[in-house]
Amino acid sequence: MKLLMIIVDSECREELEVLLQQNGVTGYSEIPNAHGVGATGVRMGSGAHPETSSIFFTVVEADRVEALKKTLHSYCDAGGSHMKMIQWAVEEAV
Repeated sequence: MKLLMIIVDSECREELEVLLQQNGVTGYSEIPNAHGVGATGVRMGSGAHPETSSIFFTVVEADRVEALKKTLHSYCDAGGSHMKMIQWAVEEAV
């Protein structure tokens, strides 16, 4: 099992939810309107820096990660959106 943290432009959050469902991901948690600074710039939800990110967490089987990553990257690349996916090994999910 893998724990995935997926960070996307907040404008893409609904599309990401659909892609997760289409790829058999039945459960996730979301932190909407995340603020920060990174490779895509300043995201503070303010007048000067109005953009924000959304952070999703989900646990999936390890053999499904590559296909999910390809699907998400294809969507983001086609639409000019940004996405980062970080994964950790999960020993147990109860």
